[in-house]
Formats: sequence, structure tokens, C-alpha cells
Amino acid sequence: MINVAHWIDTVEVDSIHMLMQVHDELVFEIKEEHVDDYVAKIKELMAAAMTLDVPLLAEAGIGNNWDEAH
Repeated sequence: MINVAHWIDTVEVDSIHMLMQVHDELVFEIKEEHVDDYVAKIKELMAAAMTLDVPLLAEAGIGNNWDEAH
């Protein structure tokens, strides 16, 4: 999550905002034109957070609200 926060500082201003963290979930508001690229990058950063003997998977859901994203 720290790597995601640092990455957010490098992208277009006001194109993404982390709204909240709930346990192991992160909730973002992303401008529609950036959704696909940003979701892919966030998943990549989260999956690379640690080196483990088993794959560390990151999943993402997209929707207009938290319920739709699940």
C-alpha cells in the first residue's frame, strides 16, 4: 500500500484519489479515462509487495460504488 501511495504521487494530478482502506482493501476514485491503466498498475504494485514462495495475487473490482465493485 505504501508503494501504491508513492506511485499516486507520480501520476496526473487529480486523476486518482485513495478514498479509504478497509482491512486489506483499498478504495479509489479514478477518472474514467485512466481506470484500465491505473487498475493494472495498482494490481501489479500490490502483487509485487513481497517475495513469497507462493504467488501473491491482487484482485480488483470496478464500479460506481463499493457495492458494484464487488
